[in-house]
This record gives sequence, C-alpha cells and structure tokens, in this order.
Amino acid sequence: MTDAEWAVVRAAMPVPAWLEGRGGRPEEFCHREMVDAVRYVVDNGAKWRSVPADFPWWRAVYDFFRRWRRHGYVRELYQRLRRLQRRRQGREEEPSAGIIDAQSVDGAETCPASSRGYDGAKMRDGRKRHILTDTGGLLLEVTVTAANVHDSKAAPDLLDAYLAKPGRLLKLVWVDSAYQGQPLADAFAAHGVEVKVVKRPDGRREFTVLARRWVVERTLGWLSRARRLNRDHERRPDHHVQMVWWAGLITLTRKMTRQRLHWPEFRPQRLGPQPG
Repeated sequence: MTDAEWAVVRAAMPVPAWLEGRGGRPEEFCHREMVDAVRYVVDNGAKWRSVPADFPWWRAVYDFFRRWRRHGYVRELYQRLRRLQRRRQGREEEPSAGIIDAQSVDGAETCPASSRGYDGAKMRDGRKRHILTDTGGLLLEVTVTAANVHDSKAAPDLLDAYLAKPGRLLKLVWVDSAYQGQPLADAFAAHGVEVKVVKRPDGRREFTVLARRWVVERTLGWLSRARRLNRDHERRPDHHVQMVWWAGLITLTRKMTRQRLHWPEFRPQRLGPQPG
C-alpha cells in the first residue's frame, strides 16, 4: 500500500484490545505489514508459503488471514470504506439499487469434489462467485457456490445475506435473463425488492454494452486482475469469499486515493472482539 492508502485503511481498521486497556498482549507484527502481505498473496496469486522474506513469516500471515475470516473483519472493513467512498461522491451511504451477476472459475485441480461442480454453459469445472454491487460497481455482498448451481438458485441467498443487517435500503436490482422464474420473484418480493431483467437485443451476437449490467461486468473484470482469483485456488469456499473481499479492497483503496477530494475524518471503531 502507498502511504495514502494506509491512511485510509488505518482509520477504518479495528483497534486492538491491548491499546484500549482491555487485556491481551501486543501483536508481534505491524498491521500494515500483515495487510500488505495478504494483499500480495491475493494480487500476485502466490502460495502462502511463498510470501517473500520481506514480509512477516508466512504462517503468521496465514493466521492473520484466518482470524479476519473468522470474525468477518475484511468484509466489514470494505463496507466501511465503501460507505465512506459513497459519502465522498455525495451519495447516500446505503444504495437503493444494485446489480447481480455471477462468474464461474476453474478449480478442478484445487477444489474438493464435494464443493465444486461443472458449469455446462461456461464449460468450467469449479466454483461460481455471485456478487451484488451498487450502481457504481462497489461490492455489496459476495457468495460462492459450486459452478453447477444456477444463478437463480443462488440469488436469494445472496440477497438474504446482504439484507440481514438493519439499515439496508435496497429496492431495485438489475439482472440478466438467467435470473427469472416465479420462485426467484417470490424471494425478492419477500424483501420488497423489484427485479428488472436487462436482455440482449434480439439477433445481436457481437459485444454490446447493456444498460446497468456493464457495471457489474466491470467489477468482475476488476476482481480478475487479482491473480489469486483467475481460478479457484482455495480448498474452502469461505476462503474464496474472503479472497474476493480482499481483491475488492485493493481496487477500492486505490480508487479512493486517486481521487484528491476532501473526505471527513473517519474515527477508528472496533469491528468486534479481537484475540490478543
């Protein structure tokens, strides 16, 4: 991270318990080094054991990644920065509209057979990541399923996960033609969310920019820049979800620091109990 990126991330990170006199012992490594090491793995697609010697010991980095996965810290960190970015753009913190799409990735050599499937449409044996974004392309929610799970089957769980927390204002979602059917419509109606299907023009096979859908496609392209996501290298689906959040965090912090706009001071808050 650049110093500007770290300034943004540090303000939104959890405060260790020992700094507030709530017990525990000081951590051995600097948070900036640990975050940088995880970002290195995600961005370069390296193995955990191949973390360069300039970073802390690979096992400590992996334990840091697992601890943040267990407590949901990286997701919460991303959501805080996403709300801050929307405020900087003069928008409400919580969006009222979003876009859903999915992307299948190969994982035949790395994913256990119990958690992967074959996507006949994309001819890929692996997993599928489902994402919900706002109209600017920022992540709102992520889920990962076997690649043979149809998009319409995974969408209700994706929506449930996002709307589980209070304060969500989502009322409209744009989707492609795969997200159709009465069961899916009923699931969205239960949350009071309207679904609009954006179809391709009849008879058009070449590349076409589709209204609203291009936003989520661009986000999937941003995520694919992280080499760890070019295929599924994770044995556990929840680890793949975390990799998506980390990849999104890289894109978001770079975007925030490129825009030289005034942003209000962000006071550090605890994300929850943190060991040590």
